[in-house]
Amino acid sequence: MPRFFSLLFARQIAAALLLALAGPVAAAPGGSWDVVKMEGRDYISVDSIRSFYNFSKVSRSGQDVLLENPKVEMKLRVGGSECLMNNVKFVFSYPVITSGSKVLVSRVDLVKLIDPVLRPNYIQNAGDFRTVIVDAGHGGKDAGATNPLGSESEYTLKVAGKIKSQLEAKGYKVVLTRNSDRYLTLQERVNIANAVRENALFISVHFNSGGKEARGIETFTLSPQGIAHYGSDIKASDFGMRNGNTHDSANIAFATAVHGSVMRRLGNNSFDRGIKRARWSVLSGVRHPAILFEAGFVSHPYEARLIETEAYQNAIAAGIFDAVVKYRYAVAAKPIP
Repeated sequence: MPRFFSLLFARQIAAALLLALAGPVAAAPGGSWDVVKMEGRDYISVDSIRSFYNFSKVSRSGQDVLLENPKVEMKLRVGGSECLMNNVKFVFSYPVITSGSKVLVSRVDLVKLIDPVLRPNYIQNAGDFRTVIVDAGHGGKDAGATNPLGSESEYTLKVAGKIKSQLEAKGYKVVLTRNSDRYLTLQERVNIANAVRENALFISVHFNSGGKEARGIETFTLSPQGIAHYGSDIKASDFGMRNGNTHDSANIAFATAVHGSVMRRLGNNSFDRGIKRARWSVLSGVRHPAILFEAGFVSHPYEARLIETEAYQNAIAAGIFDAVVKYRYAVAAKPIP
């Protein structure tokens, strides 16, 4: 049997998913998918997921399902669309369902979300980069979300500069879409990213706004082909291929590294809103692995005061720096034949 390599997804105090895999999660000998056709879609049974990814235990209590091995806990809920891996939240495209005694996960969520997170080193050529493109959201006449303390465009520019300094100190090349308070269209941001010819990662940094109760961080990757934009119903245009869909697996693996690392850096000063999929222009047009990171709500009374502090901004930048380094290590590891 191929040797099972340990995961870099380490449980910390907050049980956040911090790192990507150090090596492959090997399939059990003779393992195969138990595919069930439901509602016009392919679903995979939790039992076959357990076997393929070498989870040592699967248990169910009511609607809650838990898969475990020494390094990873995966929590599912029948009827729910959230998956917790080491307590970091991922939002599925389709709810977990049942057929008889079988608990089923949609095949697209398995292939496009679970597998790249559990086996990032199977993503082809993903570790071959030394350039990171950092997009500070908004700017110039577009202040973004605002409050009496400051504006999103100011905060994103500060955080982008901090990310740049840390990555360059580690030997990375960093390209900023803007380094001053200037306005860029979404297409201009895409063009700057796509002008980088070498392999690179792209991260667009934003801060959020919503009702007074809304708070926390969330990370977006491009919706895979055939998957709706977050919060929207499926439509014909969702089946079109976007530039960014060529990196679906790298997108979700990079998002996982960023989301988990920032959660760890923020500790109790954050709330996990999950990793989600959407068709924002900067994600669909960029030809590199790309994510959009929402670093907190300027509209939340408590979180707004945190966002204003240099300590909070430093934590966001340090988490993203951590994630780039860990992601590059994880995806560069060689799978076992």
